[in-house]
Amino acid sequence: MSSRAASELAAPAADSGSFAPLDWAFVTGVALAWGASFLFIEIGLESFEPGLVAFLRVAFGALTLALIPGARGPVRRADWPLIGLLGVVWMTVPFTLFAVAQQWIDSSLAGMINAAAPLFTALIAALVVRRLPGRLQAGGLAVGFLGVAAVTSPSFGDAESSTLGILLVLLATVLYGCAFNLAAPLQRRNGALPVIWRAQLVALVLLLPVGATAAVGSEFDWGSLAAMVVLGAVGTALAFVWFATLAGRVGPTRGSLTIYFIPIVAIALGALLRDDPVHLAAMLGTGLVLTGAYLTSRRDTA
Repeated sequence: MSSRAASELAAPAADSGSFAPLDWAFVTGVALAWGASFLFIEIGLESFEPGLVAFLRVAFGALTLALIPGARGPVRRADWPLIGLLGVVWMTVPFTLFAVAQQWIDSSLAGMINAAAPLFTALIAALVVRRLPGRLQAGGLAVGFLGVAAVTSPSFGDAESSTLGILLVLLATVLYGCAFNLAAPLQRRNGALPVIWRAQLVALVLLLPVGATAAVGSEFDWGSLAAMVVLGAVGTALAFVWFATLAGRVGPTRGSLTIYFIPIVAIALGALLRDDPVHLAAMLGTGLVLTGAYLTSRRDTA
């Protein structure tokens, strides 16, 4: 990692106090949008190749933000390299990895594994900045991790779950941890809309050859296309802006607690729309996830 990127990770968080109602509104919106995104990816993969799914979600996301005047606001010239890096580690590579991985694992499992993002966010921040979270927030992260492990445990050993698919999702989640740390200071200096839109434009250019190649092996389907429109407009445009705004307000580690709610949404949608079984361990883990999220959001007085 460059010294410039490292210095961005070292930037102080904006707010260490308890979450305001607006912060919780951002948490709810992002959790619902990103929790549903794995289902939309699965629907898209029914007709489209993984590379086309990754390209279309960015394309519809960038188009949505282009319709909002605030997205075209100026950004600092010195921040362009970091915005480009954000487009790679938050969109280009992870979107491709998730689409490829979900050929072998279901949407619920992908969402559950993705819930480890707050841990990687805190770990990366600690390694680069050499500053650990406070005791209360560290305890919240630990409790949340136990909840994620409990939610995920019934899926391990499933004959239909691919080890490669799980590893690809884990790699994407590590990249999300890097992205969350980069997004917070960029958002505070330039605003969420201009940063996210430009990062999406970078990802769109990088994914264009992949999408064009994948289109040759894909079949057109209105259902898959509709899923990509929703995934792009809501999950890749609005939700990213909401999250970047939240990270700028409360800091990347605390903002990433949003990810803990994704397994809950993924499990619920899987049960309601895909008839996926709901295990007792997942229900118990949900309680731990909520507890960990609450502790992480509190002011750390230690």
